Amino acid sequence: MLASIDVQKFNTLIEINTLINSNYSDVRSLLTQILESATRLCEGEASSLLLVNKQEQKLYFEIALGSKGAAVKKYSLNMGEGIAGWVAQHNTSIIVNDVENDSRHLAEISKNIGYPSRTMLAVPMRMKDECVGVIELINKKNGKYFTQDDLEWLEIFANQAALAIQNARSFEKAQEEIHFLQDQIQTDKGYHTLIASSPVILEKLEIIDRVAKTDSSVLILGESGVGKELFAEQIHLKSTRNQGPFVRVNCAALPEGLLESELFGHVKGAFTDAVQNRRGRFEMADGGTIFLDEIGDLPLKLQAKLLRVIQQKSFEKVGSDTTIKVDVRILAATNRDIEALVEKGEFRSDLYYRLNVLPIYIPPLRQRPEDIPELANFFLKKFSRETKKQFDGFSDEAMEIMLSYSWPGNVRELENCIERACVISKDRWIKAEDLLLRNMQHNSAMSEQRNLKNALTVFKKHYIKKVLEENNWNQTEAAKALDIQRTYLSRLLKELDIVNPKE
Repeated sequence: MLASIDVQKFNTLIEINTLINSNYSDVRSLLTQILESATRLCEGEASSLLLVNKQEQKLYFEIALGSKGAAVKKYSLNMGEGIAGWVAQHNTSIIVNDVENDSRHLAEISKNIGYPSRTMLAVPMRMKDECVGVIELINKKNGKYFTQDDLEWLEIFANQAALAIQNARSFEKAQEEIHFLQDQIQTDKGYHTLIASSPVILEKLEIIDRVAKTDSSVLILGESGVGKELFAEQIHLKSTRNQGPFVRVNCAALPEGLLESELFGHVKGAFTDAVQNRRGRFEMADGGTIFLDEIGDLPLKLQAKLLRVIQQKSFEKVGSDTTIKVDVRILAATNRDIEALVEKGEFRSDLYYRLNVLPIYIPPLRQRPEDIPELANFFLKKFSRETKKQFDGFSDEAMEIMLSYSWPGNVRELENCIERACVISKDRWIKAEDLLLRNMQHNSAMSEQRNLKNALTVFKKHYIKKVLEENNWNQTEAAKALDIQRTYLSRLLKELDIVNPKE
């Protein structure tokens, strides 16, 4: 125990403790303050704070103060090497007042930087009794020796430094979780509900059930707005990785320099704004799935790095030569003609073949009109809640227009159309004029004559279901409302595969 309490040192300790409990975001600044205080109060000429890398069994100079601080930071120590390495290995504090004659001293560093070490005090930073780093003071001022009192004060400062590191790591982990959740909420709003009635999409979902059980890469193709991301979500949710993260990246949303950092992370100092280490999306997706949207826009340089991740499941962060291993399943999507990109040399053929192990093509909405009524009603319920309006459904004319329109923007355009209709409608029924598609309807219908039969069939099915629901599925009453024979209605139910959901 300390023989007496030094008021100045005690006040400094309280000041640092207050900082630790209020500032977790800039741990480097906080550690520097702790080291500066320890150096000043224990009268050291120079000092270093080294952190242990358990995987590599090395110690790295995180902070170095004194006239040769910058030069010292170029070095690293093996566990057990030098006095600091010995302290880390034995998790024990030490005073060495005759450094030159101590066998543990690594004279090479002192010689190379031109700074002789005469006396040294080194203590471990402990986290749950495990050494996570070392603080060392070099050369007590005025030729003095370090004392047991100095050691005990330095141990107190080392405990504060360990606490700062622990808090900072917890804060960093929380920040990453928040970033991940915000990414899902703001960009994706979590997992989406997939609405499907058409045979072609139900067939795709059956394929996904089989594909999901593997770890092979999947390339999802289709026009913009068809819902490729929703199908990627289904693959993840139905896979054995469904308890792991599902990380989404839009490869077209960021320039090449930022995209590389976003995908693979960076180390502090890798570029101008890299003020601290950052985990990339691949590291965040470890044990789960990563979805690379707009893969056709990925720059050639990053295509080579992605190919290596697929083949070797490893990569290096920007600015680092340390290899990181990850266990990630890759799902990719594009609305571009990727085979044409390969022929032009704009997309690597070897990467294309690795991604195209299990290709899935999602047809546009105009080729699956059976989904339009289901999707429209789903979006109607969604935007009824958001606009705080009550709607009973779509008028027959509104549904007919939606079934006739070609939907070049696919499901995304349909969703926007329904949202707009909910905002401007003044009735309990969404009418044709609320959709603002009337001017486009004729041209769209003319250009899509080959789908007219399908559209009429879907409209007929939707209309008959609506009448049946209004008559509580009483076929006799429904036939009267439709002004057709009861036997004809029965035949239509079989032809259109209309089933009472209560049966």
